[in-house]
Amino acid sequence: MMSNSFVNMHAGDETGDRAKRFFVLGERIERRLRTRGNWLNIFDVTVPSGSRTPRHAHASPEVFRILEGRLTIWRLTDSGPEEIEAGAGDIVSIAPFMVHGYANRGTAPAVFSAIVDRDMAEFIEAEGATEPPKASPSPETVARMTAAANAYGITILAA
Repeated sequence: MMSNSFVNMHAGDETGDRAKRFFVLGERIERRLRTRGNWLNIFDVTVPSGSRTPRHAHASPEVFRILEGRLTIWRLTDSGPEEIEAGAGDIVSIAPFMVHGYANRGTAPAVFSAIVDRDMAEFIEAEGATEPPKASPSPETVARMTAAANAYGITILAA
């Protein structure tokens, strides 16, 4: 029996319906799959060399699968802080309400797929810019994104 849940990511190429791109605090985020409901939203995230995402928490779990490069992922577990060096092929899960963040300490961009819930997907799509940034995020941009994140149930703890 064949499943009817197959998604061909190249099916829309002829019509120009490619992945939508967003830029959030210097990271390029490409929507790969967006479904109705709470889950199965997949985004590919490109983290430039030297870039990081601030420590934050939200009610939903996340799953990261590293596709290229290396990413240092920090999370606060019940046993205390934990730092993970993840490379291509590694999968890292983030539990609900777990404080976490990540950084690319390497010299090449890191790319990972993130499976996120509806609130995170809506935050990315509503608050992300459609054009790449020309400079590092200003303190004003970081403050604006921090305030916007709160509206989607995301608490940024340190920017």
